[in-house]
Amino acid sequence: MRLKVNLSALPCLVPMPASVTAMRESLKIACVGEAMIELSLDPAGSNAKLGFAGDVLNTAIYLRRALAPDHQVDFVSAVGSDALSERMLAFIESEGVSTKNVRRHGHRLPGLYAISNDAGGERSFSYWRENSAARLLFQLDGTVSFDVLERYDVIYLSAITLAILPPDVRMGLIAWIAEFRKRGGRFAFDSNFRPRLWEDRKAARDSVSAAWAVCDIGLPSVDDEMALFGDADESAALARLRSYGIGEAVVKRGARGPIALYSDGFSQPAFAPVPKVVDTTAAGDSFNGAFMAARLQGASFEEAMAAGHECASQVIRYRGAILPR
Repeated sequence: MRLKVNLSALPCLVPMPASVTAMRESLKIACVGEAMIELSLDPAGSNAKLGFAGDVLNTAIYLRRALAPDHQVDFVSAVGSDALSERMLAFIESEGVSTKNVRRHGHRLPGLYAISNDAGGERSFSYWRENSAARLLFQLDGTVSFDVLERYDVIYLSAITLAILPPDVRMGLIAWIAEFRKRGGRFAFDSNFRPRLWEDRKAARDSVSAAWAVCDIGLPSVDDEMALFGDADESAALARLRSYGIGEAVVKRGARGPIALYSDGFSQPAFAPVPKVVDTTAAGDSFNGAFMAARLQGASFEEAMAAGHECASQVIRYRGAILPR
């Protein structure tokens, strides 16, 4: 079965399938992570375009573009008090994502990264983020508090979010999310694995496993999962993911397209590869945003997979993480 989504609108303003009905009440969604200054290098590596991005921020923007306007998407983070931080916040707000719960730090700055691409569009990154303000998220005056997340219906974050936090804050956040779910909240997670961000592989495995164990909407990439856990093959990775009891999950597999983690009573759609890939930056992040928007607004799992795949297919045809409107 091949599903199609009408994408005649602006880039990644993905129209929801016709089966989607209006939600009875609006949702408040918190996307928790790090926003960074992005330098996108030209093919010669001699010039760079300035932008703002970050895995969770990318997802927040594509989620906001695909949601009905009565739903609320907030970015939760920490930035500096410098001019580039202010430009970053203005950019986020211009996309309709609220920054009311982004804390300004008086002495630290945002992280920075540069993107370069090979001939096939695959990207490589150089980072300067060790002392970014976002590493102090949830920490103020020697105390740790997650109260800023209290009034949301859905919380989304990634393993990159977890990796930049100190171990005690990281595990405290996961424990807080477990209680949040008992009160009716929902938790969405992507296990983006960046080895250099973690103190060691065991800490990464323990943290990601703990996050999967409290997850309602799982958005893993099979490559990240296999790299982190050393699964023998894709089938082993899928079997391990099922063992966590994730509420529902779709596994991203690059050019092969996504696959549902649970197949009972489910007809797996077929997805055509993109003929010309320019830049794979934010492919998974954009998929996450469009997929979640569809599911949270009542689309079927198949329709949500198609929406996510189509959005990601647009993003990788252009340079940079965020498609201009």
